[in-house]
Amino acid sequence: MKNYKIPTLTIAGSDSSGGAGVQADLKTFSAIGTYGMSVITAITAQNTKGVFMVEDLSKEIIKKQIEVVFDDIRPKSLKIGMVSSEEIIKEIAKTLDKYKPENLVIDPVMISKSGYSLLKPEAKQSMIEYLIPMAYIITPNTPEAEEITGIKIDNVEDMKLAGQKILELGPKFVLMKGGHLDGDAVDILIGKDIFKVYKSERLYRKNTHGTGCTLSSAIAAHLALGYDICESVKRSKEYITNAIRYSFDIGSGVGPVHHFYEIENKKI
Repeated sequence: MKNYKIPTLTIAGSDSSGGAGVQADLKTFSAIGTYGMSVITAITAQNTKGVFMVEDLSKEIIKKQIEVVFDDIRPKSLKIGMVSSEEIIKEIAKTLDKYKPENLVIDPVMISKSGYSLLKPEAKQSMIEYLIPMAYIITPNTPEAEEITGIKIDNVEDMKLAGQKILELGPKFVLMKGGHLDGDAVDILIGKDIFKVYKSERLYRKNTHGTGCTLSSAIAAHLALGYDICESVKRSKEYITNAIRYSFDIGSGVGPVHHFYEIENKKI
């Protein structure tokens, strides 16, 4: 059900290697079939081997990017990824509060795969206080959920407990991602009247750069296309699973997932 006239927006950092961040989000929007737009919050110097430098944009230019997009092409859904500082988080929350966006997906990016801190320690509380309550759905992995809740997560029961605690912060839904745990890949969708477990085979692939960004932006795209939350998560999990399955080697480190595997396979 692609509709390239339906606008979707990402508010996130730029990845110079193209595998994560804004670049991954825009690729995902296009692959799923929506019109992608972006608000860049930071410039990162990174490649498949890691993140080497981050420079935040000013809160003024971030605010203006949001305003001009909403005033002209209001997005049907939007995803927030890397927002590293307290003042940027507060500015984004304040600006979005004017527009009351629908289908706000928050991917609470905190640490890169290479271990680089992408969220300043003092900004964590601002994210909890200002951004998370605005979310339609938040998509933390287990390390991020541990940071948000203070709960050590070692198994599915811990995921459930942490997910319920995050739900109490105000989002409508929480998708707890269990990719860091052993065994099958288990994600749990939690809402006031929803508790749904998604199980899928664990794919042992080296190239997983941008998986979190890609899944959250896929959910935003499917919500924009009109799917309900359960179907959006289901379709997005299928999309990221195949993107990992068909991932490929670029660079000498952790390569990207394949956002356009469907197009390539159709040609084959």
